Amino acid sequence: MIQAALNHLATQLNAHLKRTNNLTEDIVVVSSLVESDGNVAAHTNNKLVLLLTNIEKDPVPQANTARATGFDGRALVSSRALYLNLYIMVAANFSGSNYAEALKFISKAIAFFQMQPVFDKQSTPDLDSRIDKLVLDIENLNIQDLSNLWGLLGGRYLPSVYYRVRMVTIHPDNVVAQLPYATRPQSDVRS
Repeated sequence: MIQAALNHLATQLNAHLKRTNNLTEDIVVVSSLVESDGNVAAHTNNKLVLLLTNIEKDPVPQANTARATGFDGRALVSSRALYLNLYIMVAANFSGSNYAEALKFISKAIAFFQMQPVFDKQSTPDLDSRIDKLVLDIENLNIQDLSNLWGLLGGRYLPSVYYRVRMVTIHPDNVVAQLPYATRPQSDVRS
């Protein structure tokens, strides 16, 4: 589901950038910036890289449980849905001679997500059915937090923007209880 959310954002941004810049190939990739051995990920060169930096449970209180009715009339109680915030970075990974392109494409990415900060079934019908909606908000990082984050990501700063993606929902498919069907008592008293 997290992969579906990031892929959806990348697909939407790619479509916009292809349309507005007459591009024939994808310029946005979902990837880390470095391989596990510490080398730069080769497929990210001259691309906008969308990467996940953190996952947190949304602290906003949600409904306790979901209920449905089974075939036999019993109430089916499912586990509570989990609402997540994903923290993502969009980084312009362009080599030194293409630095102007990095600035151009990071600006266009910011403009796109400012123009369309909400992705739901109405605005993007191809949104994965497990996702209710995605809402993007730019997150400000102070210079120390930014330095720490780039240290974790590989230590080489790139023009980038940091977003919180709200409302990623994981709906558990399991039923945790079946409650008996209750009816109103019927009186058999005749007048």
